Amino acid sequence: MTDPLSRMLADKDVLLADGATGTNLFNMGLKAGEPPELWNTDAPDKILTLYRGAVEAGSDLFLTNTFGGNASRLKLHNAQARVRELNRIGAELGREVADTAERTVIVAGSVGPTGEIMEPVGTLSHALAVEMFHEQADGLKEGGADIAWLETISAPEEFRAAAEAFALADLPWCGTMSFDTAGRTMMGVSSAGMVQMVETLETPPIAFGANCGTGASDLLRTVLGFAAQGTERPIIAKGNAGIPKYVDGHIHYDGTPELMAEYAVMARDCGARIIGGCCGTMPDHLRQMRAALDERPRGERPTLDRITQALGPFSSANDGTGEDTAPARPARGGRRRRGG
Repeated sequence: MTDPLSRMLADKDVLLADGATGTNLFNMGLKAGEPPELWNTDAPDKILTLYRGAVEAGSDLFLTNTFGGNASRLKLHNAQARVRELNRIGAELGREVADTAERTVIVAGSVGPTGEIMEPVGTLSHALAVEMFHEQADGLKEGGADIAWLETISAPEEFRAAAEAFALADLPWCGTMSFDTAGRTMMGVSSAGMVQMVETLETPPIAFGANCGTGASDLLRTVLGFAAQGTERPIIAKGNAGIPKYVDGHIHYDGTPELMAEYAVMARDCGARIIGGCCGTMPDHLRQMRAALDERPRGERPTLDRITQALGPFSSANDGTGEDTAPARPARGGRRRRGG
């Protein structure tokens, strides 16, 4: 256990991760279509505020503002030559916050999808995907990130390419996928399929799981799917704060801090060991999640009925493991954003 996250997992039963990136930054003035990664150099004080918000709310780890920091994403803004710089500075700002905290806090270097579809369906080759993820990982490592944190992935080929890149950078990592298509990722991966894939990787993640997707209920059903495979690898749950709705021209997530506290406890009881929030999750949510995890005793593994009673209905009739699951569809175009 040479990395700090593994040591922390050995010492603590459950870790609290952070919340949304996009939601918090939009509240600070980020405009739609504006790449958040440029704020690492253009508005560093706001990024420090983002990180401190999670730490002060009780998070054991937080993700850097580098989700779209790969060459393919940054090329949309003519910033593809700044990959290493933006990732390095995003991690350096995180290191500044973590090193001044009064307890150990993990800096996790966020790595999102390339936005391209990989061969043979698309045109992105494995070699180029590895190269892009490696460039990003090198910047995060140079800036002092403790681990890489792959998130919101849909395609298994992209997950494998990132794993290879992190090994080349000699950076320990975690990885999550988004199960937002009738219990599967958009490219057809089920919860059982992810467990099987993770265990076949030459350099597997420290922990794996699900983030974003639809509502918290769906995410917990996916976590139950991971646990049903008997995996001993720590599971990650990072669900959205309720369901997104348009209110006065803006996206609003209807999950209250009380609901997210209930979600956090249920995620722990479902088998997750790293629990955080994704889109819509603010420091107020995190504070109540922290209190609930600290104060409420561990309970029995919740049933599907209990999950829906507490957190709301599922968005699909099944969990993605049956033959009647809707087929995978191509990844959506545009800039997919974690924490939006």
